[in-house]
Amino acid sequence: MGKFTFSFLLFTLLLSPFVASSLGKKQSDVLGEFYLAKQKKDSAFGQSYFKAAHVENVELDKVILPQEGLREKDWINRLPGQPPVKFQQYGGYVTVNESAGRALFYYFSEAENSKSLPLLLWLNGGPGCSSMAFGAMEELGPFRVNSDGKTLHRNRYAWNRAANVFLESPAGVGFSYTNTSSDLNTTGDSRTANDNVVFLLNWLERFPEYKNRDFYISGESYAGHYVPQLAHAILKHNKLANKTLINLKGIIIGNAVINDDTDTIGMFEYFASHALISDETYHDIQNSCYEYNYNKTKCDGAAEITNKNLKHLDIYNIYYPLCKDGNLTKYPKPQSPLPIDPCSDHYVHAYLNRRDVQDALHANVTNITYDWEACSNSLFYNLKDSPVNIVPLLKESLANGLRVWIFSGDTDGRVPVTSSKRSIQAMNLTVDQPWRSWLNGGEVGGYVETYKGGLTFATVRGAGHEVPSYQPARALSLISHFLSGTLPPGDH
Repeated sequence: MGKFTFSFLLFTLLLSPFVASSLGKKQSDVLGEFYLAKQKKDSAFGQSYFKAAHVENVELDKVILPQEGLREKDWINRLPGQPPVKFQQYGGYVTVNESAGRALFYYFSEAENSKSLPLLLWLNGGPGCSSMAFGAMEELGPFRVNSDGKTLHRNRYAWNRAANVFLESPAGVGFSYTNTSSDLNTTGDSRTANDNVVFLLNWLERFPEYKNRDFYISGESYAGHYVPQLAHAILKHNKLANKTLINLKGIIIGNAVINDDTDTIGMFEYFASHALISDETYHDIQNSCYEYNYNKTKCDGAAEITNKNLKHLDIYNIYYPLCKDGNLTKYPKPQSPLPIDPCSDHYVHAYLNRRDVQDALHANVTNITYDWEACSNSLFYNLKDSPVNIVPLLKESLANGLRVWIFSGDTDGRVPVTSSKRSIQAMNLTVDQPWRSWLNGGEVGGYVETYKGGLTFATVRGAGHEVPSYQPARALSLISHFLSGTLPPGDH
């Protein structure tokens, strides 16, 4: 259909008003702001182009630093308020640029049967949002934070049941840091990919038993950029070294930013097909908000109506309740019948701002007194280093024999299933195994389709933008089947 011309009015919708200012921004808020910034910066950013991240050649003798004794220092005996567990946990820093003083924080939860399972990296998006805040504490990590902001309970569907899982964030995000302030103004896809490669090479020196283990990269939202860019960098360095530095086997991305043009078209298609806007409003958007037919008056009018229709719900999970009272409680509330408490952001914010928690994680080593935020307010992402279309990198991963899965929670309206389907259609692949339901616990967990060349697309029924938060059992089933290279069971 062509490039969508964003209306400023439309983006007042995408910046969610339901998060208390004390919490800073959510992953979803940052994504909406980022799209707007890209559009306003330069109209050329709205064109469908692709430019792979610039991957620097890694000189192993210079970037791999001594790791002796660091693993032992990173061992976490017990997190404050944590129930007993049988697996090992580690947390700490890996230096990725010694001269700049740049280091990435990581949290690693081994599986109980760690020797038999692969290694899985999880990346959250934003860009600029913490994998510790979202991935670890609200999605796939071993614990969830209680309403008192002090204690934890087990996540029965933690992904370390299927893999040895670790998480990290770019410098300037979460607990990761840099001593060079200019780094915060120049971070983009290239810097992130290069730092992640150096991080992995050093981390594997610290945990050498994982060097030859099958390695997979996963993530959601803007990690639709991070994950394929990191895969691209690993493939390049393995080829340059003429050996397997990192034993990458596959990538999986959820509700992922893949192609700005199709993502945006799919979003409004989703609004209309789910009765969130009228057919008339959708017609006006289609006929007045694209580059070739732009009519400012009509487009702004349609945007204003859209805002009014959607302002009282969370488009990142259109059927989920909003947080009504995020105040901490003296004692933990009984666990919600919902998969995740709508106010969990508040509990996580309080927990990760505790000094005893940071000490246990070996985080905030500079001992700076500050209000830790889930999404960084100090990171200014380089808009010129964020390709509009990441599809060519997905094709590159497939061409190199990697397992590539895309999944989509079907109640997310921001990067919805319609957007993911359009992005896949743009890849011009041939269907191998046609669309069918897949089952979990005797119910439909979602739908799945495979394509010749190795791509699998799966939906997760009843899940919003952060799939493991809203449908933890289905998410665990999906990642388990991805790692084993098998399709989830269902009608054939």
